[in-house]
Amino acid sequence: MQKPVNLNAVIPTELAGKRLDQALARMFTEHSRSRLQAWIKGGLVSVNNQTVNQRKPVRGGEYIEIRASYETQENWSAEDIPIDIVYEDEALMIINKPPGLVVHPGAGNRGQTLLNALLHHDPGLEIVPRAGIIQRLDKDTSGIMVVARTPECHNRLVADLQARTIKREYQAIVNGVMTAGGTIDKPIGRHPRKRTQMAVVEHGKPAITHYRIVKKFSHHTHIWIQLETGRTHQIRVHMASLKHPLVGDPVYAGRAKVPKQISDDLLARLRAFPRQALHACALSLTHPLSQETVVFEIPLPEDMQALISALRADEA
Repeated sequence: MQKPVNLNAVIPTELAGKRLDQALARMFTEHSRSRLQAWIKGGLVSVNNQTVNQRKPVRGGEYIEIRASYETQENWSAEDIPIDIVYEDEALMIINKPPGLVVHPGAGNRGQTLLNALLHHDPGLEIVPRAGIIQRLDKDTSGIMVVARTPECHNRLVADLQARTIKREYQAIVNGVMTAGGTIDKPIGRHPRKRTQMAVVEHGKPAITHYRIVKKFSHHTHIWIQLETGRTHQIRVHMASLKHPLVGDPVYAGRAKVPKQISDDLLARLRAFPRQALHACALSLTHPLSQETVVFEIPLPEDMQALISALRADEA
């Protein structure tokens, strides 16, 4: 599948001295620099009716023509998998991802993912990187996700995510009673011994998590979280580093001790809770077309609501 791209422009004089790819990246911000470089290398960009090297400096005043197309990203298959679409327009979709759904195909897991479901809902996403998926949620984390519907919107939203202007909020239930909210500023990288896990490591990537207490229970805490960065497993790793791992986390909670003197109902719910108690509850971003700030919220799923009810009842 292809989508034609036809662009014409004159290079502004203030970009004189810039490399061609740098100048085009400034002029056509809706396209990624890597895509523009690929078009230049492919001879799809002309400068004064001639193809040139991307490293050649521009003088300003040159006439630019781009005659290109978007290509299908990968050989992914569309699958009829139900998805909960909270909002949809020509630029983006807001998805409520259920727990248990993998976001993106991986090695040995080419199907039954959110990406496959999105391609079935909108075949046009075939030309958008990662079928429009901007950020990932772990398989067993529920909640809100944004999907870009065009390559241009995808590029803008990815840039906003990197610039940290997309605000992401979560709710979680952790083991233990926390005393106060705060900020965790600890770098995260691959675990030095367990290569499938992440960990707080000295030379990891910067990772910042803000959190506050929503409700304290006898042996647990309901917290609200805002991410400033988006490292793999960031919330799960950071909360475990405080000795308050997420309820139900099969990787980072270890052998969580079951509190003594709790009701049979709460004991059963804690033992049966099938996933980490983490939900992406809100998302704030600049709409790529209107440039207005839009906010979306999704309430806690039934399993976390039931767990909170059991925690509350246990205190009665």
